[in-house]
Amino acid sequence: MITREAVEAVLDKVRVGLKAEGGNVDLMDIKDDIVYVKLTGACGTCPMATLTLKNWVEATVKKEIPQVKAVQSA
Repeated sequence: MITREAVEAVLDKVRVGLKAEGGNVDLMDIKDDIVYVKLTGACGTCPMATLTLKNWVEATVKKEIPQVKAVQSA
């Protein structure tokens, strides 16, 4: 089972970089092994947000928690 605490711990690692760019990521839900997040701040309006979500946030979460099938925008 994927716990909210485990996902938050991984997101904390990603947040360091996002906050340096004026953004952040919020965990919204975990359902059927899919993690739903919301990019906020500068990341919420950035044209590269989709790439950030897939290539950085999702890649990091899936690497650290292999049970995660995907990370999607909520």
